[in-house]
Amino acid sequence: MEIGVLLLRLCIGLAVAAHGAQKLFGWFGGAGLAGTGGSFENLGFRPGKLHAFLAGTNEIGGGLLLAVGLLTPLAAAAVIAVVLVAAISVRAKAFFVQTGGFEYTFVIVVIALSLTFTGPGPVSLDAAFGLPLAGPGWAAGALVVGIMCAMAMLRNRRPPANGGEPTAR
Repeated sequence: MEIGVLLLRLCIGLAVAAHGAQKLFGWFGGAGLAGTGGSFENLGFRPGKLHAFLAGTNEIGGGLLLAVGLLTPLAAAAVIAVVLVAAISVRAKAFFVQTGGFEYTFVIVVIALSLTFTGPGPVSLDAAFGLPLAGPGWAAGALVVGIMCAMAMLRNRRPPANGGEPTAR
């Protein structure tokens, strides 16, 4: 069981962190800060570069914390916040991602919450430091904080008036 949780943490954490690296550094085929900033402007987030920096930093920080199993509820809240903003910003039209849906973000939120319910497992920094940060209360807290942070980001968003389709996650 401990290896299964470790693999899950590594997979989701590193995937989320890679999305952040695309935004900040242009790695893995990403647009980098300038390109992502322009896409964020198109989504109504101004200034675009600042919002791209915040999203990328959130993804890298939250993803790496999940991957190593450190401060798991905080990591989950960070990941939940950024993916909820992404799902709402691109106006998901369906469930499956290939039809413009929210499938990918939904799966990430559920995995982050699941890791907070169960804990990061014995092969984690939370376990090494004796941090018992798991269970329903921690998961509820991570979800509430993630939603509140997403709402704060979305509150100042000004979607494009021309009805143009958003171009980035």
